[in-house]
Amino acid sequence: MPEFEPIVGRYFTMDVAGEACRIYVEEAGSGIPLVCLHTAGSDARQFRHLMCDETITRDYRVIAFDLPWHGKSNPPDGYRDREYQLTTDLYKEIVMNFCHAFELQQPVVMGCSMGGRIVLHLALEQAGYFRSVIALEGADRLEPYYSLDWLHRPDVHGGEICAAFVSAQVAPQSPDNYRWETLWHYMQGGPGVFKGDLYFYWHDGHFDDRSPLIDTEKCPVYLLSGEYDCSCTPERTQATADRIKGSSMMVMPGIGHFPMSENPDKFREYLLPVLEQIKG
Repeated sequence: MPEFEPIVGRYFTMDVAGEACRIYVEEAGSGIPLVCLHTAGSDARQFRHLMCDETITRDYRVIAFDLPWHGKSNPPDGYRDREYQLTTDLYKEIVMNFCHAFELQQPVVMGCSMGGRIVLHLALEQAGYFRSVIALEGADRLEPYYSLDWLHRPDVHGGEICAAFVSAQVAPQSPDNYRWETLWHYMQGGPGVFKGDLYFYWHDGHFDDRSPLIDTEKCPVYLLSGEYDCSCTPERTQATADRIKGSSMMVMPGIGHFPMSENPDKFREYLLPVLEQIKG
């Protein structure tokens, strides 16, 4: 008999902005719900290593889902007649609708990159609901630094150009197999999806004017930044931490922009103390 991983995957239909979307979700473990939000242009496969970590799943029910348009989740009907563009309000609605659909009580929400940005919005607006938030590579503001036009062109392979853009954000120490697994997720992204995500991450989701209003007594905030992240740099994360009084900030040596997928063994060294503190 094959040795199966402990991950269970399922589909369900969820309302997203008044439209029915078929959503794919994976989970493993039991205990405190830990909702995991993937990076722009990728999907929830990034968190598979956390779901296979018995030290984590012993106390946490790790839940990761593909946003609509991503991975195994469908776009809404009629997607061919529209341009995908992720807004702040839509992103917040998706996460909250998901948590309510699963009837989660005081979950922890952990997001990476654009997921790390949206959890800060949630820490302010849903402080009474979330036990705490963990922002991986998540600053409250990030300026564009390359042209988005390259990410959706008929004369350029969309998946390969998306992977090329993010390849420099993987730390040089990250194991080669994990590096290419991380990039493979980007190579499989839908047309224009990475570009649509970056609308939120680079434009609509700026939050530095309101992030100082987060009450970390009600909702603790943890900010973890990879030493080799050239996108959401440690300096940008530190600036965010300075604005959010009472937040906890850590720079992770030997890690890039995708800690949970590019070097999961190294990442767990930094994540486990945070999860222990939240559980405590």
